[in-house]
This record gives sequence, structure tokens and C-alpha cells, in this order.
Amino acid sequence: MAPFASTASKPLRLAIVGFGAAAQAFVPAIEANPDFELVAIVESNTDVQQTAEALGVPVFSHLHELQQIPDLDGVYIATPTPCHEGQTIESLRHGWHVLVEKPMASNAEEALRMVNASKQYGKSLTVGHSHSFDAPIQAMKQIIESGELGAVQMVNTWCYTDWVYRPRRPEELDPALGGGVTFRQGAHQIDILRALCGPQVDSVKAKVFNLDPERQTMGAHAIYLDFANGPAATAIYNGYAGFSSMDWTRNVSEWGLFQPAELRSWRRRNLKPATPSQELAAKQERAKSAIPSTANLQPHFGFTVVSCSLGDIQQTPEGLLLATAQGEREIKLPIAQSPRDLVLQEVAQTWQGQGTHWHDGQWGYENLRICEAAIRSASSGRECVLSN
Repeated sequence: MAPFASTASKPLRLAIVGFGAAAQAFVPAIEANPDFELVAIVESNTDVQQTAEALGVPVFSHLHELQQIPDLDGVYIATPTPCHEGQTIESLRHGWHVLVEKPMASNAEEALRMVNASKQYGKSLTVGHSHSFDAPIQAMKQIIESGELGAVQMVNTWCYTDWVYRPRRPEELDPALGGGVTFRQGAHQIDILRALCGPQVDSVKAKVFNLDPERQTMGAHAIYLDFANGPAATAIYNGYAGFSSMDWTRNVSEWGLFQPAELRSWRRRNLKPATPSQELAAKQERAKSAIPSTANLQPHFGFTVVSCSLGDIQQTPEGLLLATAQGEREIKLPIAQSPRDLVLQEVAQTWQGQGTHWHDGQWGYENLRICEAAIRSASSGRECVLSN
């Protein structure tokens, strides 16, 4: 299939709810995809509304106003995490499919209610963007499933960033509201590990860290997972702006940009005190350029190594490197589709009743449940066994 070939007789009519960095990053992918037509935006912040109005579609302040849009197929919910449950269930009740950002909810109870509402109203619920949509992760998954390298034995993923010191809304730092590294970034790592090792995690052992009293949040974690089908995995994340995992990914950033050390401005604990309104303004300004719409290299969510019984896999700037007894072999992957193009590809198939829809609400719920188990394990100092 061509990168942006249409699979439907008419475009799917889509509205965006919440117009921050994540939503703004989706706009180029929506505009380039003939399967979708952006027909409305919901945004309550009057300053951000001005940015949204430049797209030439109706801009509303409240979700229920979308009922004015005829034949709306679905919504993309990119509001703050505490809003996800209510807005998702309201949208499903109106008969709209839902794509909701990760983490899908503030806690697993909310997520399960969203899953149940999807079943009750007969509309799909997809969770993303998450990094298992990325082309390198999907290619790793395909190699594992092919059996070319034998059974997967373990996967290790390490990510070191400045996450703690980026501009944040208060709820992004509050674990009770789905904030902190383990919920907001661990959700990506768990997503990747389940895609590569298998969907069912039997047990979790973890520690989480709150290292800066001036920036109270879960800013780092070390998580160990045992999978039902045998593999083991680790997820390491440190958001305190010390080392960068880009030093291990050949200077390739999360979004596939070349970013050597001299282009990384962060320093450990260099955050200047700011009021909530100042920090929100800084976050809104950062949203304009935080996530690029195109890149000439493959995205890297830290450094990930897959170990199978017959060889190993890791990412390269342009694809994957396989190491076996026969030697090393690089597989170059196309860059015509961005990570968000790949999200929309799955969403289009799902809304049209096609495809596998493996990033569904149940998938997102399980990711969130494992993040919660990691936090419980850290609190108790004991392994957390998951019931299935």
C-alpha cells in the first residue's frame, strides 16, 4: 500500500479534543491522509483556540458541542489525563469512535470503565500515540513472530531524558492524576515490552525515585517484568537531565532527529521557579515545535535491545541491526510514514471494521495496570504478582 493511499470511499470525519503538543503533532498526519477529514476542534483555552482557528475548521469550547457536526465518525482525545475517562465515555455514548492519548486514564479503574463503555456502545477505543506504533518496534515484533531468531528471551529498554524539567501542567507531575515518569513514560516502555515479549505479564518488581525536592514527582524508575510465555524484561527511565540515552542511539532523538550533545540544552536541576500560569504558557509555546511532523531518521524511545535464542536485535538510525552466529545484518526501514501516520493507519482500519486493532482499550488498560503494579512493588519492596 502506498504511504497515504485511501482505503475508504469517503474520508472518516474526525474531531480533535484538546489542542496541545500531542494534538498539534497529529495535524500534519491527518491532513496528509486521505482516509481522514479534520472537521472540528474542541479547546477550552482561549489562547490556544487562536492556534486552532488557523486550521479553518469550527473550534468549540465543550465536547458536547460536537453534536453540531454532522456524520462525525470519531474523536481524538488529547486533553489532560484526568479528563480522558469522562470525555471518552461521553464520546462513545454519542456514537463516536475514540482515539485517546496515553496514559489512557489516571488509573486502571478509570481505564476499565472506558473499556466497558466501548463494549456497551459498540464503538472502538484505541490508545495512542504510544511507541509500539513506531516502525522499528513493529519491525522487531515481526522478526520475533517470524521465528527467524528463535524465541525471544529478554528485552531491555533504557531511556535517559530531561522529562522532569520540561514545562508541565500540575497533573503531569502528580501520580494520583496519572502523572510522573512511571505513568507517562513508563506507559511507552511497557507498551514496547509487551509488543516484543508477549501481552501477558505475570509479575512486576520495581523501584521508583523522587530525587528533587523542588520538583516533586516520580522522576525515575527501574522495572523488571516476568512474562507468562517465558521472557524477562527491564524498563529503566531517568528523567533528571543527567546523561542522555541519545549517546547510545548514535545521537538520534525520540522523534528521529539528529541531536548531538551540543544541541541538547538541558542540565540537571536547572529549572527556574515558575508559577503554574508561567509554566503553562511555556508548555503551550513548546507545543508549537516539540514534536516534528517529519524526520529523516527512525524514532528511538531510548536504547532497546532484544535478545532471542539465535541472535540479538537493536535499532540503528535507519532501521535495525541483527547479530547472529552468521554475522551482523542491517535492515533499513522506510521513513515515508511518521509514527503518527502509523497510528492513523491502524485507526482507519479499525473505524472501517478492518485490521487487527491490537492497540485497543484492553491493551491500554493492561499497560496502565502494569504501571500501577510497578508503583505498588516499589512501595512494598516486594514483587507484585498480577492476576489475569
